[in-house]
Amino acid sequence: MNRYVELKNWRQKYIKMVSTNHDELNHFHDELMRKTVECAMEKIQREWGNPPAPFSFFLMGSAGRFEQSVWSDQDHGLIFDGDRECEDYFLKLGKEIAHGLNIVGYPLCDGNVMASNPLWCQSLHRWKQQISEWLMEASWTSLRHFCTFFDSRVLIGDRQFLTDMKSHAITMINSHPKLYLRFVENVDFIKKGIGIFGQLLPESYGEQSGSIQLKQTTIFPYVNSLRLLAVKEGILDSSTLSRFHKIKDIYPSIYRFEKYFVQLLHFRLHFQQDAQSYQQVHLIPIGHLTRNDKKELKLFMKKGYELFSHTKKRIVNEWQAW
Repeated sequence: MNRYVELKNWRQKYIKMVSTNHDELNHFHDELMRKTVECAMEKIQREWGNPPAPFSFFLMGSAGRFEQSVWSDQDHGLIFDGDRECEDYFLKLGKEIAHGLNIVGYPLCDGNVMASNPLWCQSLHRWKQQISEWLMEASWTSLRHFCTFFDSRVLIGDRQFLTDMKSHAITMINSHPKLYLRFVENVDFIKKGIGIFGQLLPESYGEQSGSIQLKQTTIFPYVNSLRLLAVKEGILDSSTLSRFHKIKDIYPSIYRFEKYFVQLLHFRLHFQQDAQSYQQVHLIPIGHLTRNDKKELKLFMKKGYELFSHTKKRIVNEWQAW
């Protein structure tokens, strides 16, 4: 049997056993993705020989933040310490990884943020140039790419490559402090989840009608706030929870929001047990919520808005003081 299919079957058999525990679930995803990537590496080695240069395979998005839910799509990249002659090999590897993960149960990324895309599969030297270009352009798209990159961690390979790239970015941002304001502007829109009368606002149209978009309305304010602070303080950790712990002595008034994010992660898993696809996993039908569930969800939303407002004010005020 195809090894990717074997891993898919393994996923289907065991994921329910870890689906109610955030840490166990994310360790499960890490192990499954690692095994899939190793299968892809073995296949490419049989066909094209050993890797021509040292490399790292890294995760981004919710996987990069160690915040995956029961279903997750792909967000990943490759760094290799070699020249242009190595590009073809690692792009082949990136395409095989994307193919394998798709079979195992991780849908292809709609935004093509995968190591099969040359934008996300580059040499260490070219990666540093790419990061500089994103920051100097400072457009909505380029900063979105950078934010995606910054929520990254190495799954296989030399972790120092990613550390060097993030350190390079922090040095550049510190020399252009106006970028902090551009980062705030880049994530300033928050999808409203609560109406003016305190009611929850489900989606009104299409297949999502009647459901709360949990990721956009509730999770993003916490994730975006802690990423902003991580960039500002030079914290290289990708996990929102790790970022909370690293800033607790610097911003104790912000650290107090950490408990709501932890509760939110567990709340999310409770309502994802029956999700059958990545498209469903961030949607909660409002009819499935009890009165107490609604109260709890509103609290998470309100605290997320408060956290983002507090973070934004801090960064803007400090920039003006400069």
